[in-house]
Amino acid sequence: QVQLVESGGGLAQAGGSLRLSCTTSERVLSLYNMGWFRQAPGKEREFVARISWGGLNFDYADSVKGRFTISRDNTKATVYLQMNTLKPDDTAIYYCAVQRPVITGLSPLSFDYWGQGTQVTVSS
Repeated sequence: QVQLVESGGGLAQAGGSLRLSCTTSERVLSLYNMGWFRQAPGKEREFVARISWGGLNFDYADSVKGRFTISRDNTKATVYLQMNTLKPDDTAIYYCAVQRPVITGLSPLSFDYWGQGTQVTVSS
């Protein structure tokens, strides 16, 4: 069973920063790609960032490139999403997700397991 526990959400002002964490097991981190998605009220869930199972390949949505950074700490079995220069449009529930390494797509449908989500609210 794959367990993902997100934390680190909260309220930030525009231009501020937050760091999200997604804790899982060492086994999951070593075998799967890890991704972050977000879903704003009334909108579909959208891709934010992905780090490959080996930790060497990264993908970002155009809307967050240069502002967000995905990383991992194998010793803590945790994936992070550092969010800088936050904008009100970044307000959403953020989800951590797991993807089999043979899958290359970035659609939510290509990810197999999901965390419970953590709320991020950015005020203007």
